[in-house]
Amino acid sequence: MSITADMVKELREKTGAGMMDCKKALTQTEGNMEKAIEVLREKGLAAVAKKAGRIAAEGLVESYIHGGRIGVLVEVNSETDFVAKNQEFKEFVRDVALQIAASNPLYVKKEEVPQDEIEKEKEILRKQALNEGKPEKIVDKMVEGRIEKYYKEVCLLEQPFVKNPDITIGALLSEKIAKIGENLSVRRFVRFEVGEGIEKKQENFAEEVAKTLGQ
Repeated sequence: MSITADMVKELREKTGAGMMDCKKALTQTEGNMEKAIEVLREKGLAAVAKKAGRIAAEGLVESYIHGGRIGVLVEVNSETDFVAKNQEFKEFVRDVALQIAASNPLYVKKEEVPQDEIEKEKEILRKQALNEGKPEKIVDKMVEGRIEKYYKEVCLLEQPFVKNPDITIGALLSEKIAKIGENLSVRRFVRFEVGEGIEKKQENFAEEVAKTLGQ
């Protein structure tokens, strides 16, 4: 049976498990939703949604400097100080900092994007579609599809992980929550780039970081 994106999305919403884990569970159970949920529960991956409601006020602030040209500070929270000292948690926080340096997101998640910015982007995308000669009746559907691509560009949790583009940072976060056993959350970040905002010859430092990571 062919596993569709909608099936994976539904299972993820029901369990809170990572995207790839949901796809594997559905493939294993030949698309049977209830059996897939059981598979995820047996692996301890379906508890993510429940853990996500718990308060995470401990954690780490990680810094990453790339070649003296790009600097990142990111705060990732955990429920306990014990987990904040866990090596796997530390590596995850480091990976998040690398992601921010390489992909230059503007927000942590979709909900943080201002509504007026979304509407402005939709208007631009709508005009683009019309200029491409697309029929009026399908333009709105096209805009919705393209706005999802926009989210992947500007929202950290929606971005493909630079070390493994098959999963998003959001899916990676869910996997870590399931494995570590505590709620984890990326709270905030700031990214600096030398000469940012100053008119000069353009150099793509974000692309340089990605190349360093072998992407």
